[in-house]
Amino acid sequence: MIYRFRVILDTHEDVFRDLEINAEDTLEDLHNVIVQSFGFGGQEMASFYLSDPEWVQGEEIPMFDMSEVPGEIKVMNETFLEDVVNEQSPRLIYVYDFLNMWTFLVELAEIAEIEEGRTYPNLIFAHGHIPEEAPEKEFIAEPESGSQDALDRDYDTDDYQDLDFDQNWN
Repeated sequence: MIYRFRVILDTHEDVFRDLEINAEDTLEDLHNVIVQSFGFGGQEMASFYLSDPEWVQGEEIPMFDMSEVPGEIKVMNETFLEDVVNEQSPRLIYVYDFLNMWTFLVELAEIAEIEEGRTYPNLIFAHGHIPEEAPEKEFIAEPESGSQDALDRDYDTDDYQDLDFDQNWN
């Protein structure tokens, strides 16, 4: 089987690539295709993350096992696409270069039959140009109701007069 993915750079401009890859290939193979199709050198660290329908980042599948217990986690070169991506779970988040945080949304668009005479992996469509620098990310977490963060957000931290404590306690 062939997986057809749309790989979208998480940016304001439309920048994406449509790729075909064998379902029996590994996440490392998909990593290599993404790196090449977006014109990166491929020397930087990267990870895939399982994702839910709202693009919430789940389990990490890195290039290398750097866990305290070797073999404890999945790694790209030992994880087959068909084992982590399917019609019920079609999304991955891909992060390339952890210093610049190039972030991509990877979605399974179609499962197709192998076409005779075609080589895989295959870049089938490219749209948009990758910017010079990785897009800025805004990391905003919503506080859980009842958490200390949720309680704190109602206070004016610049107005110490209403708070019941001694500013000169030490």
